[in-house]
Amino acid sequence: MDSISLMAATPSSGDVTQMAGWIRHQVRGLDLAVLYLGRQPYRLVWELQKQLHTWRVVGEIPDVALLLEHEPVYTLGKNADERNLLASRPANAEVVVCDRGGEVTYHGPGQLVGYPIINLRECRPSVTWYIRRLEDLIIRTLATFGITAVRISGLPGVWIGQQKVAALGVRLARWTTMHGFAINVSVPRRYLEGMIPCGISEYGITNLNDCLQEPVGVQEVSRRLIPLLQGLLGRGNGQISRLNLDPTA
Repeated sequence: MDSISLMAATPSSGDVTQMAGWIRHQVRGLDLAVLYLGRQPYRLVWELQKQLHTWRVVGEIPDVALLLEHEPVYTLGKNADERNLLASRPANAEVVVCDRGGEVTYHGPGQLVGYPIINLRECRPSVTWYIRRLEDLIIRTLATFGITAVRISGLPGVWIGQQKVAALGVRLARWTTMHGFAINVSVPRRYLEGMIPCGISEYGITNLNDCLQEPVGVQEVSRRLIPLLQGLLGRGNGQISRLNLDPTA
């Protein structure tokens, strides 16, 4: 890659318009901008994605990938079965019906969430290709920890053995992506057991740290994933700027 820069300037994290405008200014002239947002509410980042998606469709910003943790929330895709959201779930987790595909999933502290906003017309206009590239990204990231992760035929996501460690759920409009992936790093078990993840009851769910002798944090997983994002688009010499919006980092 040509350059990686760490920028510590932080706009107000509660103002979507201000956050989006700050990002728009910072990413001009780049090929791919990777932004770490720290811990954010789900609805705020959903609105942020919508604004960035609008700008990406018309070419006002380059491809952008948002990396973050969410406050506790269960999200349901457009055609999700609400019966997969269990009454025993923790009461402090919000429930949001969103515009991505897929079933119910959980987001919260201890999980690395990634939202690439990418114009597939500029790399490869194929939903299947894109999903496979996201799975490859996660598999390669986990391999840096010595973990062998795999696909299971017919089931989107990434698995360690027969336990799901990463979920995928995307939306495409005008060949530009929204939503993305979530990697369980150290999610408390009570939240994972509050749902039937992705509506799949015959398989388990796990954290990366359940498979490691020494636990790691979400930011370490993010640090290892960021360089691999360049390969997601097949860019050998593209410029990546890592913009840090987390005031606690």
